[in-house]
Amino acid sequence: MKNLARRIAEEKILPVRAELDEKEEFPRAIMKDLADSDLFRIFVPEEYDGLGGGCFDLCLVVEELSRVCSGVAVCYAASALGSFALRQFGSDEQKKRYLPDIAAGKKLTAFALTEPTAGSDAASLKTTADKVAGGYVLNGTKQFITNGGEAEIYTVIALTDKTKGSRGASTFLVDKGTPGFTFGKKESKMGIRASATTELVFRDCFIPEANLVGKEGTGFIQTLRTLDWSRPGIGAQAVGVAQGALEAAVDYARQRIQFDHPIIALPTVQHMLADMAIQVEAARALVYAVARTADSGAKQFTEESAMAKVFSSDVAMEVTTKAVQVFGGAGYMRDYPVEKMMRDAKITQIYEGSNETLRGLIGGEVRKRRGQRE
Repeated sequence: MKNLARRIAEEKILPVRAELDEKEEFPRAIMKDLADSDLFRIFVPEEYDGLGGGCFDLCLVVEELSRVCSGVAVCYAASALGSFALRQFGSDEQKKRYLPDIAAGKKLTAFALTEPTAGSDAASLKTTADKVAGGYVLNGTKQFITNGGEAEIYTVIALTDKTKGSRGASTFLVDKGTPGFTFGKKESKMGIRASATTELVFRDCFIPEANLVGKEGTGFIQTLRTLDWSRPGIGAQAVGVAQGALEAAVDYARQRIQFDHPIIALPTVQHMLADMAIQVEAARALVYAVARTADSGAKQFTEESAMAKVFSSDVAMEVTTKAVQVFGGAGYMRDYPVEKMMRDAKITQIYEGSNETLRGLIGGEVRKRRGQRE
């Protein structure tokens, strides 16, 4: 699976990554290549035409794709994110209706949580779902939604009871083309430019009751479980882009001649590369360990999941920055890939919980454990 993902990355993504980035073009043809290779099946249960893989399997694929282009990788990974609530909390009827097409790569998914007033503060939702005969009417706007406009299936978190705050949130499956569901602004981003990041707009959008995932009021809990499971995937994205930057820096340092020697012979450069390699391997080990914890059936791994995301994304930013430094002036130019890798790395510190927010979460857990011991 890892080798397959690497081959697709090198044969299909590498030749077009600069063009996709420059044009901000969604990689629809590459998504088809991934579908034809059955890589969308790895995160879908076997009984719904999947391969029954878990978080660890997904991390392996995301890492290999991100090593070449994390913009393309996130288009793939976002479909796993968007289908998580369905896979974990959906009814058998919902799974039979949606998962086979997701497994085949015929339909992409997206997870719609973030709003203009609710990012890392996921409890500040404003989108509502009012109960009516036969279903619900959605009203509100979602912002910065990965795969927005490109996905066919959207997992949307909305308030079914505004008086209960986050405890009044519920999860809905919304099909592209549903009346009252439109797309707003497509964002122009600093990095991961091949992925589509778009605003979702709901205006009196009727959703049948059959599209409610689980029970009313369980949407926030489903969201927390979704993010616990997905943050190692962000870690894998970060590890992949860091690995790609490290490899590019090593190759360049071996070829770049200064003072009659390749710069890789300079102790200063060797030490930079050594630190980069240590950081990448440490981040990879943490991501893999947390992914295996997720697959073990552990009921609670929020702290570990947050650690994997925070550490790996910080590593990605530091390693890609050092890679640009190894390249020198050339690294600042778009003729070389490391400036793109540096731009792509930044988002991993921001989405699915900013690192500042997650440090607060981790710190709270550390304090809680210390208080229990005392």
